[in-house]
Parts: sequence; structure tokens; C-alpha cells
Amino acid sequence: MSDLERRDAIPVLYTRGTHYTVGFDVGRTFAAIIHSFLEKSATLNETYIPIFNTEKGRKIYADTYENVNRSFPQYIRELQGVADGAKVDFYKLFLLHIDDVIVGGQDGNNQPIGCSTICVNEPDCVVLGHTEDALSEVLNHFYFVSAHIISETPEGKHKVVEERFTSLCYAGHLPGYTMNANHHGLVFSINTLSAKTLVGGKTPRHFITRALLAAENFVQAQEILRDHGVGAADGCSINMTFLRQEGDRLFHNAEMGPATNGNESQLNILTASPGEHIIHVNSYQRLPVPEVSGLIIESSVERMKTFAKYPPPKTVDDVVRMLSDMTAKDHKVFRDHGKNQKVKTICVGIIDCIKRTWTLYAENPAYVPPLVVLPLMLKD
Repeated sequence: MSDLERRDAIPVLYTRGTHYTVGFDVGRTFAAIIHSFLEKSATLNETYIPIFNTEKGRKIYADTYENVNRSFPQYIRELQGVADGAKVDFYKLFLLHIDDVIVGGQDGNNQPIGCSTICVNEPDCVVLGHTEDALSEVLNHFYFVSAHIISETPEGKHKVVEERFTSLCYAGHLPGYTMNANHHGLVFSINTLSAKTLVGGKTPRHFITRALLAAENFVQAQEILRDHGVGAADGCSINMTFLRQEGDRLFHNAEMGPATNGNESQLNILTASPGEHIIHVNSYQRLPVPEVSGLIIESSVERMKTFAKYPPPKTVDDVVRMLSDMTAKDHKVFRDHGKNQKVKTICVGIIDCIKRTWTLYAENPAYVPPLVVLPLMLKD
């Protein structure tokens, strides 16, 4: 699978059960993809595992596991299910979720990873468009999970009984950290942000965004992101709206920063009212969080310059055109130029809040029709 060219394919699993059985079904169904990704991941094998095998790395791992298991034991069981179903080591999957926090608290990722998101809030066009960009090893190593989870008793710090969602997942990763929709009408996408100082033992962003899939309203979403009592270990940007919303349609961009000075995530929220739009990439635009230097910032600057060449987006076609752009010299918006490229756009999604559809492209949408259009299912 490591030698595959870009495939025009996105596998989808529909599953229902407990957190563990849903995770097991994901692992069993996508075992070959998960095994291939774990074998191919240079970040895991050359950085995370060697650090995990040091005393400092083991402590960060243990402290993080203890806090996550206290806050979200159901998601630990879900990840254990993935590991058991795929017959892979749990610790490797958990290291992927700890991410660069395992490095020891300094110098988060400076690769040009991340994504670009455009939210348009016009009377006849309400869309969230998103390029899912990842290290090139993720290409062909992702899938969609559409899950319905019902617990016998309230679970975790937010006392969740039922979850129903669809999420794009990197191989071996929990849902939530890419493009997502739940049955309460929440739709959201994630942009990775690389704070300079990360906090071992806090809640990794992957688990916070996994918890976000259960949010019923914007108040709950903010509570989940703040993660009272622990706080985020690292940072990201969340672009979101609710399909069911009283009054005017609102889009929100939340910049979340690590809890460096307490037990709560740093959070700054920008709201786009009717007639406005939001564009976000992979650098902090408002929250005063010191960031890494290097490629992720350079990429963000160049992509924002590309977007600035366009008029303000008003239509779906405008969003597709901007997310398909390959005119930049070094850091293009749609990234697919060369086998040695470190980062590639693995897919593009357009969530239409009026039509309640999720349109997906596995290649550049300027040149190919959609691969699939999924309906957004809401709770009765």
C-alpha cells in the first residue's frame, strides 16, 4: 500500500454499539489500512516510539493516559477496541493521539501540515469548505466512520449517553480531528495549530475534538473545548455551526491553546454573522499563543496570501475555486505536486447547511466531479 498512487476512493463504515464494539468494528474493518499506516509512519517510528522508550517519554505517556482515562474512559475503551480489532499495539495508537506532546513540551510540529477552511454565511449560500491536508504518509490511509453509540449510563466528564456522528478518520485515530457532523446538527472542521510550548499530562486535542462530537449546542461545545479541570495539552482551530439554530445562522471559529497557566484551555472565539465569512488555516490569528517557527507558519502565510487574491467568497463555486488553487510557488492550497512532497491534500469536503449535504472529493475538485454526496442526518 505504501507504493499506491492517489486513489479516488474513500471507504465508509456504518456501525452501532458500545464505544468498545464500535472501535473494534473500525479496527477489524480497516485493519490492513491501519497496519500499513503504522508501518509507514516515520513520525511514529522515528520520533514518538524512541521518545516513549525513555524515562521522560514514559512519564508523559503515563500522566496523559491517567488524565484522559479519568476524563474520558469511554474513549480509551473505544481506542482499545480499534487496537484489538486491528490486532495492533494500543500504545502505538495512543502515541499518535498524544502527538508532539510526547516530545517533551517544547517545539511543536513545524512541518507544513494542516488544512484550509472557508465558511460562507450568505442568505442563499451557507457552506463550510475544507481541505484535509496531512503528511503524505496519510494519503490512502483514511476512512469515514458513521457511528451510533448508546451507553447504559452517562459516560465521562460530560455525562454523555448517546452519540451519533460521521467523521473522516486517519488510520488508527479516533473520530473528531478532521471533518465531522453529528445528529444534533453540529458540523465542524479542524485546523492544526502548533503552539511552541506543549503541556504533557493535559488532554491531547484529539480527545477534546472526539468529545466535541457529542455536543448538542454551542454552550456545550465551548465547555468541551475549555476542558475545565485539566485543559488542552496542545492547540487547534475549530470551525463550526449548528444546522438547527434559532435566529440568524452563525459560524464560529474557536482558536484553542494549551493550558500553560492553569487547568483550562485557552480559547478565543470569532463569530461570522449573515453576510460574513471566515477563512482559517494553521496559525493563530487572534489568540496570543507563541508558535513554532518554520514550514507550518510559512505555509499558512502563503495560503492566506493566495486567498486574499480572491474576492470575498459568496457561493459554493467560489469556495471550490479557492480550495482548488494550485498557483502558489511553494505552499499551494490544494497540495498534490510531486512524489517527494511532505504534505498532501488527501480530500476536500463541502458541507452545505441549506441542502444538508456533505460533498466529498478525493482529488482536486477543479478537475473531477464529487466522489460522493452524503446526507446530513439529524436526530428526530
